[in-house]
Amino acid sequence: MNDELDEMISRLVQAAEQLRSGELSVDAAATLVEECAAVATRSAAELERLTREDTAPPPGQETLL
Repeated sequence: MNDELDEMISRLVQAAEQLRSGELSVDAAATLVEECAAVATRSAAELERLTREDTAPPPGQETLL
């Protein structure tokens, strides 16, 4: 994996721990859930980028439609 993806995973794990603790207010929990959704979206985009990078055709090879 890469560092950026590792950081996003760590943030999601940390957020899960905070949400499970029950110590957040309703507003804080809602904000954290929204942040998690944004991190998950960025993670999915990064995974997609890495997958495309790994499966890119060699130079000089064109993709058929």
